[in-house]
Amino acid sequence: MKLVTYPDIEMMMIDLANVLAGEINNQLFHAEKMTMALPGGSTPGPLYDDLCGTSLDWDRVRVMPTDERLVPRDHPRSNEGMLKARLLMGKAAAARFIGLRPGADGMAGLTDRVNRALPLDILVLGMGADMHIASLFPGAPELEAALRPDAPPVMEITAPGQPERRITLTARVLRDAMSTHILITGAEKRAALERAAELNDPHLAPVATVLKSATVHWAE
Repeated sequence: MKLVTYPDIEMMMIDLANVLAGEINNQLFHAEKMTMALPGGSTPGPLYDDLCGTSLDWDRVRVMPTDERLVPRDHPRSNEGMLKARLLMGKAAAARFIGLRPGADGMAGLTDRVNRALPLDILVLGMGADMHIASLFPGAPELEAALRPDAPPVMEITAPGQPERRITLTARVLRDAMSTHILITGAEKRAALERAAELNDPHLAPVATVLKSATVHWAE
């Protein structure tokens, strides 16, 4: 794990946006298309505000959420809605969005769509104080299956204590990403990160799935 600390959240968002823009350009220099998976929630919004105005070949970029709550697209807790409102605007509107909602073809169709966009070139994750990433939650009844190396790329999962069922990318997809960044703020999550590193057990701390290869970005 590489830990980068910043004097404030604004500086962190600007710096990470520049890092991601450089990584996107580098991937597109070597390949016709690239895929990145990004978190929803409130924390990364300013990052997307900074990134969406960057001059990139966005029409060659595929964007998917790391996970999705099974709520309407216009619901305040929808990751799809958040990404479309904060990232897929301006220059970035040309990117192709790959949603994690099953369509008429069910989970089989969703699995096929996600598989065709893999492996992930760039992965950005948030982390909860409970050490969950995407929707891989400690205590979720489906967690064991989602951690398996032969798991499908996406699974429906029950997040303990949360009001909605969710769809999540599974551990093998997250582990296989070429470049992984974890974005966290505050003392509570810094302590949770250190606890996860000590535990080194994805069953207790799902973030441990990717810690060894990730760059963690933290500001108070």
